[in-house]
Amino acid sequence: MHINFQLILLLSVTMTHHLTLAQTCNERQLPGPTLVDMCGESGMLMSFLDSFVRKNEKISGICERVTPIETPDPEYDYIVVGGGAAGSVVAARLSEISHWKVLLLEAGDDEPASAQIPSFTTDIEGSSLEWGYLTTNESHACLSTNASCKYAAAKALGGCTVHNGMIYLRGNPTDYNNWVAMGNEGWTWDEVKPFFLKVEDNGEIDRVGRFWHATGGPLFVERSRYQPPFTDSILRAAEEAGFGVSEDLNGDETTGFAIVQTTSKNGVRRSSATSYLRPIRNRENLHISLNTTVTRVIIEDGKAVGVEYFKNDEFKTVRALREVILSAGNVKSPHILLLSGIGPKEHLESMGITVVKDLPGVGSNYHDHPYFMLSFTINENDVYDNDWAVAAEYLAFQTGPLSSYGIAGAIAHIASTATTPDYPDIQIFSAGYQADCAPGEIGALRSTGRRTVTLSALYLHPKSRGRISLASNDPFESPLIWGNFLSEPSDVVGILEGINIVLKLTNSNTLRSHNMTLSMSILEACRGYTFATTEYWKCALHQAVKPVGHGTGSCKMGPKHDAMAVVDHKLRVRGIKGLRVADTSIMPQIITGNTASPTMMIGERVSEFIKESSGLSSESRMGVVPTK
Repeated sequence: MHINFQLILLLSVTMTHHLTLAQTCNERQLPGPTLVDMCGESGMLMSFLDSFVRKNEKISGICERVTPIETPDPEYDYIVVGGGAAGSVVAARLSEISHWKVLLLEAGDDEPASAQIPSFTTDIEGSSLEWGYLTTNESHACLSTNASCKYAAAKALGGCTVHNGMIYLRGNPTDYNNWVAMGNEGWTWDEVKPFFLKVEDNGEIDRVGRFWHATGGPLFVERSRYQPPFTDSILRAAEEAGFGVSEDLNGDETTGFAIVQTTSKNGVRRSSATSYLRPIRNRENLHISLNTTVTRVIIEDGKAVGVEYFKNDEFKTVRALREVILSAGNVKSPHILLLSGIGPKEHLESMGITVVKDLPGVGSNYHDHPYFMLSFTINENDVYDNDWAVAAEYLAFQTGPLSSYGIAGAIAHIASTATTPDYPDIQIFSAGYQADCAPGEIGALRSTGRRTVTLSALYLHPKSRGRISLASNDPFESPLIWGNFLSEPSDVVGILEGINIVLKLTNSNTLRSHNMTLSMSILEACRGYTFATTEYWKCALHQAVKPVGHGTGSCKMGPKHDAMAVVDHKLRVRGIKGLRVADTSIMPQIITGNTASPTMMIGERVSEFIKESSGLSSESRMGVVPTK
């Protein structure tokens, strides 16, 4: 296909279908990374796609973006640190009270236009948007990468919801009942369910039902508008292999394979910031400061009274008249606490930090879902899934391969022999058919080989625990992250069962009809074992298992008698007034599923706790969100 014809095709489609171009709003330069930044010089397609996506209001939301302030005022009622999955929720909900002045401080910039395209998820996650964290000194996992695992964390307004797989899973009811059994009053499934429903605006309510779901919340969820045909093969194979198919893993059927809903709307990603902050961008009592790194909480006489932050090459402070809420994530929230003098006494003293509160649990209890990826080839040519025609369809209608994350919507929750049938502990997730970086020509090949797809075995109930600690008292030096993954033998056993589930699935007649063949290089450290035997897989797990990016637990919630608890059941930091933590770090035990939606629920809950403590009536606390 000649370049001139490619341009004519793209431009004619955009004009014919009246793309919504941002010509009437105050257009500002959206931050990167761009598609060209992520894909390199792979052809003209990426440059044109990026340019048109930026100008397309339906995709980039350029006319609805928040307008950040340059310099915060000297004081606010509430300061929220981190604008991710929880922080965006907290800032939006607290600023519903018109006489409360709220400041949201985010270390990153606004989310890039490129992140709005679901199919580019993998590219976004590996881009300059990341904090670039690595775990260190692993003894049982990531041995093939110098005992260091990548820790995925996005530095942007919207946090992990800007680069994650958009999977909308809320965990299992037993997860929350277990939290209560650990001494955390008020967190049963029946008590958290209303807050999940408050978050949700379900685009398939007639299909999934109102007992488990709701409409009218800020976060739109739907099944991806496009599913590669191979997705149907996975579901048919699941039925054939006896694993079953669930209509809704968030509903009555919590086990089996499913096409899960995603946090997207009409083929475009919906981050927490998009969902909660853009609709209230004109609210006068909410200020948002981007590219603003909080370095410590200011504590006076046992109370949080403000924060120190770094912006435009300057350290400054801002005061909080009521409370400071840390929603900086599983790494940054404990990091900020430690820099503030809140944490294990001996560790703080060794770093030359004055101890404000000896809390030994800060940074401990870190855990994540470990997973192992198996690669397969199938009997299809290895073609690019993105081209000029695919791009034109997405720009015009937000449909087609660019509107979904390939086959990633095909997910299973299966119960191993170590748990009960209604409390699955193994997740199988899929990858392939991603329409991302491509030269543009229709039918162009990635390689001369066959198409590759992957199925990963993830253990949902890990027992291994690690730690996050200071490398120094320099706030700009990343903390030490030690995952200690697979230190508990039961975690290895769980993933091994997951591998057997994958192999049973691929041995079905349905997938064998695709000539689905295991295609993995033998790991050098495991050459002493016969490939694909249990002993080989055990060896391979220690070499190649990774954390999936659901970091949890480093500021865990717990009762007063738990010496390692950092926050109480209302997420108040123990021993410090006016300071709370609200993000995945407070989870005492990781949930059965992806963590973005539960983190938004945590944001809703802490907002309610704060409103309760202020003496607001229930009508005021749960009222309709004003637009200004």
